Amino acid sequence: MAFPLFLSIRLSLGDIVKTVGYQIEWTGFDHYIRAITVDLEFIPMLLAVAGEALVKLPLVIVFSLILAIMVNKSIRFRTFFRTVYFLPFLIGSGEVLKLLLQQEVDKKIISISDGSLIPYQIIQYLGDNVVKGVDGFFGIIVVVLWSSGVQILLFLAGLQAIPASLYEAAKVDGATEWEMFWKVTLPMITPIMQLCIVFTIVDSFTNSGNPMLEYINDHAFRMVQMEYASAAGWIYFIFIIILVSAFIIPLNRYIQSMERKGDKKHAK
Repeated sequence: MAFPLFLSIRLSLGDIVKTVGYQIEWTGFDHYIRAITVDLEFIPMLLAVAGEALVKLPLVIVFSLILAIMVNKSIRFRTFFRTVYFLPFLIGSGEVLKLLLQQEVDKKIISISDGSLIPYQIIQYLGDNVVKGVDGFFGIIVVVLWSSGVQILLFLAGLQAIPASLYEAAKVDGATEWEMFWKVTLPMITPIMQLCIVFTIVDSFTNSGNPMLEYINDHAFRMVQMEYASAAGWIYFIFIIILVSAFIIPLNRYIQSMERKGDKKHAK
């Protein structure tokens, strides 16, 4: 991967003089300046993609954790439920998910605008803005269901790695299920949560239906503006790194503080 990355950086900082051999003339940060200050579509699209990813992130994490806790309990047909929750990720991913989203299946599965959930008389009083907002929220929920397979498996692995003796000790001290979740489960699976957050952010920004990737791809291969597409791709990459760091650094500090507290208790 080293050579393509190096070539991409060279392309973003120059113009192709000869296609054969990729002779590139240095132009500096012209393409980066164009993306940030000249292109009227790039920044709004970047912010829209980031906003959608930030909305999905807490929903995916919370939903995955709840389902992982549910299917981790001793219930009948536990393996069957685990398989059912993971199937949407296997079936509705990649090009399949892209085609489904193009047909707006996410908005058709659960919708109030078709009158199936709420009578048309009530929908008319709600107004178009409310109906579109609710339908958009339902669409996000459907996509969240499709996107939670790997996170559920990761949380399951984290939950099964928690020693049963911790829960037994908490029960002896009179802790409730709610208290055990906050005092035992959540601190112990924080590293797994960190991994799930990174995976969810990267998956949101790199999935096949992401409009930003299509925008960069169109400039590179349809408009044959590989230099500008490379610059846009690196801006996009740097933005993702900054966003991931904004979540990882506080979580790292939290994990380190929990470890220090544990060491102090152990020393006492």
